Amino acid sequence: MKLKWTQRSRRDLLEIGRYIAEDNPSAARAFLVRLQDRARRAAKTPLAGRRVPETDRDDVREVLFGNYRIVYRIEKREIHVLTIFEGHRLLQKETTEE
Repeated sequence: MKLKWTQRSRRDLLEIGRYIAEDNPSAARAFLVRLQDRARRAAKTPLAGRRVPETDRDDVREVLFGNYRIVYRIEKREIHVLTIFEGHRLLQKETTEE
């Protein structure tokens, strides 16, 4: 399946990268590469991700990477990464509507 990033998920990546880069810019770049790779792997087997507990939707799934949740929506031939955020937080409902 093809992988698409929403505006929000791109913004999330930038924010995560900036936060980590405050302490270690090279670690931030490496972390983002690995995080994006995790999303690409999810696109290969989208149903392997768990259903997001905050929703009642089978098409909204997530995979974990470190302390982060990568939330995506399954479309016919692609997945859309909706958001990426720290795992201790809850998904905001409006995020699934993008």
